[in-house]
Amino acid sequence: MIVDVIIPALNEEKSIALVIQDIPSYLVRNIYVCDNGSTDNTAANAKSAGAIVVHEAKKGYGAACLKGISTISNTNAPPDILVFIDGDYSDYPQELESLIKPIIDSNKDLVIGSRVLGLADKGSLTPVQKFGNALSTKLISLLFNEHFTDLGPFRAIRWESLMKLNMVDQNYGWTVEMQVKAAKLKMDCCEVPVNYKNRIGKSKVSGTIKGSILAGYKILSTIFKHYNMFIK
Repeated sequence: MIVDVIIPALNEEKSIALVIQDIPSYLVRNIYVCDNGSTDNTAANAKSAGAIVVHEAKKGYGAACLKGISTISNTNAPPDILVFIDGDYSDYPQELESLIKPIIDSNKDLVIGSRVLGLADKGSLTPVQKFGNALSTKLISLLFNEHFTDLGPFRAIRWESLMKLNMVDQNYGWTVEMQVKAAKLKMDCCEVPVNYKNRIGKSKVSGTIKGSILAGYKILSTIFKHYNMFIK
């Protein structure tokens, strides 16, 4: 199966090459770094490390991911599987093989890398992140009857399945939108344990009070919005 990788990135010059270098090259065709308006050497370092760099000026995690998807779609040669991973080196890119395995072996649609099921270094997940993950995944279970333990960014999805989701969120709601829409469509989803370490640099979301509040509000509002649409 053909596998491509999307890395949304904003000012990750110290970590982006490390992420790219640790992605198993024998498994992946192309790595797309979606630079979200970085003011440092993120784009140059990513290109030097072998990635295809695309630019999205509109700020937002989802906006960067959507740019990557659009770029791949325009090549007329989409992959079978698309993997998303952050550019801060908090995930272990070497675990990509275990992430895509359920899709290849068991025909899964969506695989979430769960930091809850894996080993997370002390301090890598803030108390706010842990609480938000627990609350959000509990709501998804109650409202959509789909069990997740995490909204982790390290994830793999079958390209055909991704196209059916019609993703639109341009910021904090990206990950939960994907999981809720997959649940609504009764896609075959699962999780695999992934390990997690302290990121290089400061988080743009959990590293600030404002970012944490905005992310929490967007995640919860996304869940309830799609639930209201689901029951109509």
